[in-house]
Amino acid sequence: MNLSPKVLKILLLVVVVGFGVGFYLQDLKHEESTTHAWKANRYNLDRFNKIMEYNHKMNSSNWRVMQDSIDQQLDTLMILRFRKEVDSLSQEQLQVRSDQQEVQASFGPR
Repeated sequence: MNLSPKVLKILLLVVVVGFGVGFYLQDLKHEESTTHAWKANRYNLDRFNKIMEYNHKMNSSNWRVMQDSIDQQLDTLMILRFRKEVDSLSQEQLQVRSDQQEVQASFGPR
């Protein structure tokens, strides 16, 4: 295949323009993700500062309230995780597990 210098110049121009457009689009996406990351970090930093402020205010009288709050949040997280795991199981798997439990219960000590 014999390419003339004019065709090679056009191909080179298309490749250079393609790289330029690719870099520009990549820069736009990078700027967008950086903006979102800064917003998320600012939100997390605000939460961290509130926790640290509350921690400095904490004393022996309000420790029980905070401990109860932490326990409630952990209970909620455990319940949500359990629900997520149960929801991920299909009905068929649940039926097999309940059948296995019935069989194991029937072989209990006598």
